[in-house]
Amino acid sequence: MKTIIKSLTSLALIIGFTTTGSAQNNNLKNTEMENLKAGVNAVTFKSFGVQLAGDLYLPEGFDPNKKYKAIVGASPFPQVKGQIPAIYGKAMAERGFVFLGFDYLGMGDSPALPGEHMQSRYNFRLIENTWDAVSYLGTLPFVEEIYGLGVCQGGSTISAAAVTDHRIKKIALVSGMMASDAFQWTDREMVNQQIAAANASKQKMYETGEADYTWPIVLNDTMTREEFNAMGIPMSDDTYNFYGKDGVAGPGKVKNFTLEHIGDQGMQSLFAIAEAYADKIIQPTMVIYGTSAITAICSTGFIEKLTNNPEVLAFDEFSHVDFYWKPEAVNASCDAIAEFFNK
Repeated sequence: MKTIIKSLTSLALIIGFTTTGSAQNNNLKNTEMENLKAGVNAVTFKSFGVQLAGDLYLPEGFDPNKKYKAIVGASPFPQVKGQIPAIYGKAMAERGFVFLGFDYLGMGDSPALPGEHMQSRYNFRLIENTWDAVSYLGTLPFVEEIYGLGVCQGGSTISAAAVTDHRIKKIALVSGMMASDAFQWTDREMVNQQIAAANASKQKMYETGEADYTWPIVLNDTMTREEFNAMGIPMSDDTYNFYGKDGVAGPGKVKNFTLEHIGDQGMQSLFAIAEAYADKIIQPTMVIYGTSAITAICSTGFIEKLTNNPEVLAFDEFSHVDFYWKPEAVNASCDAIAEFFNK
């Protein structure tokens, strides 16, 4: 039996090596290395057979002959690469890192699969898109080591991706929704209503072949702050600061961004894969969150399940959304992450 296992392991390693080498050569041929420069660079990489659109942030004085630590970024729901990836990409490049932010399949500048619909951000695909983003970074000759940085839902995406992708050497999670069960299931009746609506939307789209769009966080592209706050939704003012039409990164402020989303999203975002496998994460992990945030339990619940002695940084002065955009919150988290990744 040991001989068989050893043989199978050797075969897997050979296949993996051959595939990786081939993919690397193909991707390098498609990468216009001579055009890369310090700052933001538009790039593409393949995932699910289509080309995803990304922004590759390179540090000042970038030299393709040197080696750099690289970060794959994962954004909050329902964001595109012009939001959190742009904010954290610039900040981490200023700290000497290469940073890849990208639009997931069916979001922003990235296409949906043939026969599918835009604004369709699905958990399992986010993970596979992330794995392919890591593969892309692995083709760049100036990348020395790869880390993961996720914000909000992106925290769950990076955590889940890291469970079996040990090419990701460290992960940092900011305002992360890694333990969304603790948050989403506190009002089971409300959650069941969301699930019922998502189930109905899934059935409708299957039968008609047409997209069924909705406003999953209730806020829509035209709503005023007063209208949204009047609905009595938790975190409404905090949410509007970023996502509202008058917010810092709302509709009309960021290319391709809309709060409208595919109607069956509730079947995806109401559970966190990372939470169930937290004890399987072996990479050094940093978790950053605001103690006063209503979503703090999504970080603390996850931390309790980790077995890798994580580094935890809790701020009393910052809310969940403050880490999205407020300079003092972004700088505090990025300074800590840079130090953690540089250890």
